[in-house]
Amino acid sequence: MSVLDLAKSYDYFKPESCRERLHIIGCGSVGSTLAELLARFGLTNLTLYDFDTVEPHNLANQMFTQKHVGMAKVDALAQMLAEINPESRSGLKLATEGYMDQRLSGYVFLCVDNIDLRREIATKNKDNPHIKAMFDFRTRLTDAQHYAADWSKLDMVGDFLRSMDFSHDEATAETPVSACNVALSVAPTVRLICSLGVMNFVNFAKGDDLKKFIQLDATNFLLDAF
Repeated sequence: MSVLDLAKSYDYFKPESCRERLHIIGCGSVGSTLAELLARFGLTNLTLYDFDTVEPHNLANQMFTQKHVGMAKVDALAQMLAEINPESRSGLKLATEGYMDQRLSGYVFLCVDNIDLRREIATKNKDNPHIKAMFDFRTRLTDAQHYAADWSKLDMVGDFLRSMDFSHDEATAETPVSACNVALSVAPTVRLICSLGVMNFVNFAKGDDLKKFIQLDATNFLLDAF
């Protein structure tokens, strides 16, 4: 069995320095992209949460391919991660029922497409001492936002929760849709914000401060972070 050769990234980030579990809640466009990026850093202690299956329209902006159509997203993603790094099988956990109030610890990546559920998860865990940081991702067509909080800092947790002070219906009303009322999304926007979020996580895992907010406009090549 071959192993992932980390020669290109190991001097920058050593995966064994991050022993905490990484929870990816939602394995659609954002979640599948995050998992792929994290796996290429050699990280294997991932828990994937999703109850959905891969459909043909998912291939346009998610990491799946034709061979995954009809599979459970967590199973398809597990297969993909094992193809990148066979050692991922050792630490990978799959929650095929999605997130059902399972115990969270380490790093939490909120990737479900419902702001109400993301707010519920963050609120229920706001006093959870086992969480080190939480990350949230919001994408539209060509713009996206990333929010993060060091869970040991009450002010950052408060700002993180306040950033979710709107409803799923309000978010849906602001989402660009096609003439057939299909939510529009393109892979470059997803990959841009996921890449920034992963680097935010890596910097934090290496001992740097988190950027609590990152936004981008992919069409006009604009980026802001603080």
